[in-house]
Amino acid sequence: MQYETDEERLEAIKRWWKENGTAIIAGALIGLGAIWGWRLWINHQQQLATQASIVFEQLMQAASDRQAESVLKHSTTLADDFGSTAYPALGALVAAKALYESGRVEEAMNQLQLAIDRSPNSAISRLAALRLARLQFAENQLDAAAKTIERYDTSPAFAADFAALRGDLALARGDRSAAESAYQRAIELGSPLASLIRLKLDNLMVD
Repeated sequence: MQYETDEERLEAIKRWWKENGTAIIAGALIGLGAIWGWRLWINHQQQLATQASIVFEQLMQAASDRQAESVLKHSTTLADDFGSTAYPALGALVAAKALYESGRVEEAMNQLQLAIDRSPNSAISRLAALRLARLQFAENQLDAAAKTIERYDTSPAFAADFAALRGDLALARGDRSAAESAYQRAIELGSPLASLIRLKLDNLMVD
């Protein structure tokens, strides 16, 4: 459409703005609101991470000082207040070791299960599962250890470690053939404990 005069153009703009102005303003406000909301969320996450890191450092110090109650308290705080961060899982791993060294085996196992359940990172989760299975084996909870291995042995990164533990478990149950197969698999997968596993294999052959 052609407009002959500036007045006609101005009137056309006014009409267009009257028809569309509200939607444009609303869209702009929504866009600005989304940006502002995103920035607020980012700032909140950064503040949470900072606060969680402080609690985690306190947990680490308590573990170093062998203060089991304080370790448990800080781990609980991380789980309850900072669940959207990775710190609850990391804290639970540290807490499990400290609690086990203090003789609080059941609580150590609970912390490892917490790390498995709450970790946003599959590597941390599998590491916690491996430690839980080892602890269960050490406590002669063979069926529980077998179930943990079966459930969480799903990552190539930990396959050699789980295979070695399968060998220990089979040997404890008197299944020498299964133990030998598991140990050999652990070596084939590049276990960092290959030298120790070969000694176990040698002992099986001697016996």
